[in-house]
Amino acid sequence: MKIKKHKDKIYFLCPGCNQEHVIDKTWEFNGDLEKPTISPSILVSGYRFGEGNEQIPFRCHSFIIDGMIRFMSDCTHDLAGKTVELLKYNDQEI
Repeated sequence: MKIKKHKDKIYFLCPGCNQEHVIDKTWEFNGDLEKPTISPSILVSGYRFGEGNEQIPFRCHSFIIDGMIRFMSDCTHDLAGKTVELLKYNDQEI
């Protein structure tokens, strides 16, 4: 399964950020746990801690369509501008 649902939350593993992202019921979800489509786009941003406890800004902006995650070019990770398959929860742990 590529999407986990719990109450009104939807969870997925982001291969760009190497972490789980969560959205709520304000997004539209097609209900398919294997080939999910979620709209509109998903934007996750904030700060990570680098060496010496410095705060480093990050941004992950994506679309999920038919089980694929399309990263927008404004992402700050290595998958910016690329489209990859969503990770499965039972195959991959981040």
